[in-house]
Amino acid sequence: MIKTVKIGNRLVGEDQPCYVIAEIGINHNGDLDIARKLISAAHLAGCDAVKFQKRTVEVVYTAEELAKPRENPFGTTNGDLKRGLEFNHKDYVAIDEFCRTLKIGWFASCWDEASVDFMAQFDPPCFKIASASLTDDDLLRYHRRSRKPIILSTGMSTLDQIDHAVEVLGDDNLILMHTTSTYPSKTEELNLSCIRHLKEHYGVPIGYSGHEVGLQTSLAAAVLGACMVERHITLDRAMWGSDQAASVEPNGIARLVRDIHTVEKAMGDGIKHVFESEVPIIKKLRRVDSQHLRVVAA
Repeated sequence: MIKTVKIGNRLVGEDQPCYVIAEIGINHNGDLDIARKLISAAHLAGCDAVKFQKRTVEVVYTAEELAKPRENPFGTTNGDLKRGLEFNHKDYVAIDEFCRTLKIGWFASCWDEASVDFMAQFDPPCFKIASASLTDDDLLRYHRRSRKPIILSTGMSTLDQIDHAVEVLGDDNLILMHTTSTYPSKTEELNLSCIRHLKEHYGVPIGYSGHEVGLQTSLAAAVLGACMVERHITLDRAMWGSDQAASVEPNGIARLVRDIHTVEKAMGDGIKHVFESEVPIIKKLRRVDSQHLRVVAA
């Protein structure tokens, strides 16, 4: 049996509607107005939640890394860029209020302990742990102390590393996300068949976090059993920013949500039926009828 996990007012797992996350991440480019537009786009598309990223810059990056030259809209160093992309408390209060008004869930990937504490004040429905943090045992344990559901991405990780992370976190209230940590990802490196393997191996809900170009493979992930699908969202893939090219524009995310839920309806229960709508066709086309016919209403 695959366990189910409750995210807000939604159950996530086997035989549940796919939970779709629009990852805003840093695609807001430090602009609260862009963030609001992205939240609105996700809401109109029918996404269940939006996700941000939260870092304490001086903790996550070394002083040497922050001092590296890098021309960007906020200055001339990598540190200027990283600080410019971080929203402050006032910004997140506005985001929280906006999401509550639209009745869309929101949470964040926290890259350090202080960021977990920062996000906890907004009472998110869950926490997301990025692939880069999968081997950080202390951060995993710190997340688990929140007693919130945990979504863990498994990109750039071996099965042994994932085994260890699951051992640290425990498998209660845990969702694993299959992903490939390249931006954008090559189609031949998506390895979607691993979704089934992860489900069999861990017995927890398995989702898919896609960084590829296009929508077909994310839809395929849902068909293969991903109970949660996450894609980066952007207003325009040509915008400035490192994640924009691996993101989906508003019309694209709307199509993806629509198609995922259409496929869910089409999957059925796996039992062969004769539907009531087929009976007139039987009478019209079949020369020899059978008495062993059980009709099922659509």
